[in-house]
Formats: sequence, structure tokens, C-alpha cells
Amino acid sequence: MFSFRGDAHKFYLKLKKLNRTHLRYGENRELKEIREIQDFYKGIETQTLLDIYYKMIKEKNGSGIIPIFVSAGPWLLFIFSKQLQELLFKDGSMLWLTFIVVYVTTLIMSVILHFHEKAWASLHIEIIQDILKSREEQK
Repeated sequence: MFSFRGDAHKFYLKLKKLNRTHLRYGENRELKEIREIQDFYKGIETQTLLDIYYKMIKEKNGSGIIPIFVSAGPWLLFIFSKQLQELLFKDGSMLWLTFIVVYVTTLIMSVILHFHEKAWASLHIEIIQDILKSREEQK
């Protein structure tokens, strides 16, 4: 079923289905993965965990190559538009269609990958913050 509600709602529906079938939430692959990340970070000393936290913040906030590709690509195409037109439309060639399909597909996949990476960085940051907070409260 297609929905515009996003992955969080799909995950909620998956958990709701687990509840109806009386399966344990701990058997869910996504929750297991999060617990493994938590267990890994809990075994690291506080100062090193802080260093990892700072690195994760840098990774999340870094612009990266993908946004540069998204914004610079059209400018490069514009700059070389005359040469591209001559190459792509030469003698009624359909090469332009191949070029557009490859370019748009690469662009879409790059943007999806970029936001996927940012989401994972956010998850790690939240886990590390929770661990550091609980350690601070224990002192």
C-alpha cells in the first residue's frame, strides 16, 4: 500500500502488526539493529564517545559532495550548453534522451542517498546523547 506518510508511519504499522500477531518487538530487525548500536556505544569510555559525537555532528552538518553535485551540475550543463546541444542533437540522434535519463536517475539516487546518510547520522547522535546524558545523571 502506497502512502505519503513516510517511513516512520510504515514502521508504526509494522509494529502494530507485530502486536496483533503476538510476536515480540525484540524480534524486529530494525529494533535489533538499534540495540546493537546502543550496546556498542555503551562499551566506549565517555571521552571517546564525546569525540565520536563531535565527528557525527560534523558528518551530519557537512555539505558533502552530493549537494554540490546537485547545485553545480546544472551550472556546468548551462556553461557547456552549446557543445552539449551539438553533441546530443547531432543528426536527429536520440542520445539526448539517454543523457537525460542517466542524469536525472543519478541526481535522484544521489539526493536519496544524501538524506539517508543524514538520517543515520541523526540516529547515532541521538543514541550517543542519551548514553552521555544517562552517564551524567549517574554521577
